[in-house]
Amino acid sequence: MIDFKFRGHTLEELQKMSLEDFAKIAGSRAKRNLLRNQSDPFYQRIEKDIKANKKIRTHKRDMIVIPKMIGKTIYVYSGKEFLPVEVTEDMLGHYLGEFVMTRKRIRHGKAGIGATKSSTAVSARK
Repeated sequence: MIDFKFRGHTLEELQKMSLEDFAKIAGSRAKRNLLRNQSDPFYQRIEKDIKANKKIRTHKRDMIVIPKMIGKTIYVYSGKEFLPVEVTEDMLGHYLGEFVMTRKRIRHGKAGIGATKSSTAVSARK
């Protein structure tokens, strides 16, 4: 099995890092977001809830996945309901909202009665 590395750092090293240190090795957009929002109470709440093994639910789809979230399930709001996201190593530096779709797939069926001119001749009873 190949050990996971994120920009040359192992998972154990990443989980010991502070938020500022992780921001320095993250991509440019994630770095900007983390450095500007490091005082966001969500990041402190995550650490507290992870230690207490609490269920984490959030509307914040623009939160960056940090190493302390790895292995946890976070319920992210899709606009209608909270959907579970199992955080893995590959998600580091991405937004939580990237993993929860907000729209359903469109499935087209056949036209209903009255939907087309030809369907007016079809009786409503079958």
